[in-house]
Amino acid sequence: MQKILYVFACALIAAGAAPAAVRIILVGDSTVAPKNGWGPGFCNDVSSDVACVNLAKNGRSTSSYRAEGSWDEVMAQLRAKETYSATYVLIQFGHNDQPGKPGRSTDLVTEFPENLRRYVREVKAAGGKPVLVTPLTRRSFKDGVLENTLAPWAEAAKKVAGEQGVPVLDLNTDSVAAVQKMGPAEADTLANPEFDHTHLGEKGAMVFGRMVADELVRAVPELKTCIQ
Repeated sequence: MQKILYVFACALIAAGAAPAAVRIILVGDSTVAPKNGWGPGFCNDVSSDVACVNLAKNGRSTSSYRAEGSWDEVMAQLRAKETYSATYVLIQFGHNDQPGKPGRSTDLVTEFPENLRRYVREVKAAGGKPVLVTPLTRRSFKDGVLENTLAPWAEAAKKVAGEQGVPVLDLNTDSVAAVQKMGPAEADTLANPEFDHTHLGEKGAMVFGRMVADELVRAVPELKTCIQ
């Protein structure tokens, strides 16, 4: 019976009184965004009945995503009259919150966690279901060991999730383990055509999109039948 209910929640039902599809909105920086992030791979892994909306933007931090108006678009979608049985908002930041990025960097101890808390509170207030995602690792090695410079931002996101009582997908830990196991040569095959150690090509999007999908099923079991 439980499985039938899950399937029903993920199905797009024509009858007006029935709930429409589940919706998943992706929020974050370029490592989530279309063309160079894991978002396209993730959306490929959700059921065709699920509305997967990628609103991640290149170069954004927890501060600039709001300041430049991108968060207003998320809130507009949450407040729109379209009927979904539930809307989940996956939020991943960290890369551009790091020091040395003028107009984007945030303080790790104060601003970064408070910005995440505010996003969580506003999604809840609008009737959505927030899910925090720790930042995808960069794929830079030193003496054969992957350098995980984003670990402190991942820990901050996990702490906020615990405080706010929301699910967290530990993509940072998962991606670090996977990339370390691959080694530099194989990890380089995940890059985008312009090649760097941060952004993703099609293969990288599929690898890490699947990772996020698997983490989502573990953290939010009611979405199990919404993932292919």
